[in-house]
Amino acid sequence: MATVLIPLAQGCEELEAVTIIDLLRRANITVITAGLDDKPVKASRGVVLVPDTQLDNVLTQAFDMIILPGGLPGADHLDRDPRIHQLLKELHQQGKYTAAICAAPKILANAGLLTNRKATSYPGVFDKEQMANMNFINTPVIVDDKVITSRGPGTAMDFALTLIELLVGKVVRDEVETDLVR
Repeated sequence: MATVLIPLAQGCEELEAVTIIDLLRRANITVITAGLDDKPVKASRGVVLVPDTQLDNVLTQAFDMIILPGGLPGADHLDRDPRIHQLLKELHQQGKYTAAICAAPKILANAGLLTNRKATSYPGVFDKEQMANMNFINTPVIVDDKVITSRGPGTAMDFALTLIELLVGKVVRDEVETDLVR
């Protein structure tokens, strides 16, 4: 069974986080949410999320994918956390998936994972230097090998369904999508 890590930072985008967690769990993917500390996470619109555990408790656990929700200042908190950069680099080196949505693709860029890759994000997230090192495409979801990026809250469902397909296959993705009555 696939296991994914979703780090939750103060100020994350709750629509993205909850949509991704919900849909992946509907696909029977093991989802572990981890706070950067031991506090409940107050998301960008004031919704309070309670992570399953603290990030320190899962640093040595094996994951098939790490998924970074966006939102501000959540993405900035993730980007400033060296543990997140280390996890991203480790999973990438192991040939595992790294995924980010909205403002969080900048974390992938800052970890060096978007160099010479196709990527997307919320408008205005990348600076000129980052844009020069990648092929930015204005589309809802981009899959470039094992790196997946998405635009924002409005693309969260498509993003989550794409992640399901990558982790457990198209049949399961189609089953989850059918049950959503899209």
